[in-house]
Amino acid sequence: MSQRTVVITDSSTGKSIECPVLEGTCGTPVIDTKHLYRDLGLFVHDVGFASTSSCRSAITYLDGEQGILMHRGSPIEQLAKHSTFTEVAYLLIHGELPTAKQMVEWDLSIKMHTMTHEHLTRFYQGYRYDAHPMSMLAGVVGALASFYHDPTSDYRTDVDHLLTARRVIGKMPTVAARCYRYLSGLPFVYPDNQRGYVDNFMNMMFSWPTERYEPNPVAIKALDLLFILHADHEQNASTSTVRLAGSSENNPFACVAAGIATLWGKAHGGANEAVVNMLEEIADPKNVPKYVSKAKDKSNTFRLMGFGHRVYKNFDPRATIIRQACHDLLESLKLDQPLFEVALELERIALQDEYFIERKLYPNVDFYSGLIYRALRIPMTMFTVMFALARSAGWIAQWIELMEDPDFRIGRPRQLYVGAARRDYVPVAKRSS
Repeated sequence: MSQRTVVITDSSTGKSIECPVLEGTCGTPVIDTKHLYRDLGLFVHDVGFASTSSCRSAITYLDGEQGILMHRGSPIEQLAKHSTFTEVAYLLIHGELPTAKQMVEWDLSIKMHTMTHEHLTRFYQGYRYDAHPMSMLAGVVGALASFYHDPTSDYRTDVDHLLTARRVIGKMPTVAARCYRYLSGLPFVYPDNQRGYVDNFMNMMFSWPTERYEPNPVAIKALDLLFILHADHEQNASTSTVRLAGSSENNPFACVAAGIATLWGKAHGGANEAVVNMLEEIADPKNVPKYVSKAKDKSNTFRLMGFGHRVYKNFDPRATIIRQACHDLLESLKLDQPLFEVALELERIALQDEYFIERKLYPNVDFYSGLIYRALRIPMTMFTVMFALARSAGWIAQWIELMEDPDFRIGRPRQLYVGAARRDYVPVAKRSS
């Protein structure tokens, strides 16, 4: 059976090239254009890489039209219901779900890498008292590269990739919690290997030296679920950044730091902060109709945050899962959370309004995640840090896949140059004013 191809013809020269069409396990086929420049002298112009496949990957698949998200073939709905974050991390990195014995060994191996070098504790003191924790997280994770760096190593062949993964996943909660503790003026809390992954993180965040801390099991479950839902999401901006940084054969901690910097943007990981700001502005469920009208008014600058998605065109499967978790958490903690009532009313009205239905503006994962973080007493500036902590599992899985890719090459996007044509240098004395 012959391979499917697409013929691309340059109408100005009449020259053509036959490009093979590559089929994946699932999803849209892609056109292999790697010989386009060699044979036709042309590049592909694709702003934002919206129609470009930058790599082969077996880690995460999503179908925006159908609302499907799978990690290594496992549907996110099943992982959210039955799994844990550390098990999902194992799946992302190893490609298969662990046996009971492998899971015990994996959890123990992560616990063995939760500590950071004591010299690193001084690093935090260089930040202002009001620094954004994402700037601290990027800086400290970048600094970790200096503790695990051998300039003579080949990251593709000489480095133990699984050890690197355990280090990244193990140390991220410690670094994240210390960002919060420093900014809060609280003493650092060392990891406790008697606790589970999320339990340990919450202990490092909220415990006092004078008494034992016991987090609510429902709170642990809610945060673990959020970590699962944020663990990986295909080739988004931050993941693509990690891969691009890694393509220069860079230190893995430096690559993760680059991903953190990208995630910080309000159009990416900072969206859940924007949702809470919006809900606080609305303030009361009775004000929702007025703000929905503002959102529909093209002349008004108000935007509904947490609705719609760059990839998902019908619904975000993670939002359905997280909505119930938000209900369960607020009921268990017996919190008076008026913002949740505003969120519910906003969701109800928007999903019944033809304006939003036609434009497929549905609640996404950011719509509810900020409410859960708020219920857990996590400050708004730490929301994106939570996202980065979870996404580090996906980032390091993607980094490992890149290092082990036989088609490995440094990333080098092209451009469409629209600047001045050649201009010869004119000495300053001869230039007209």
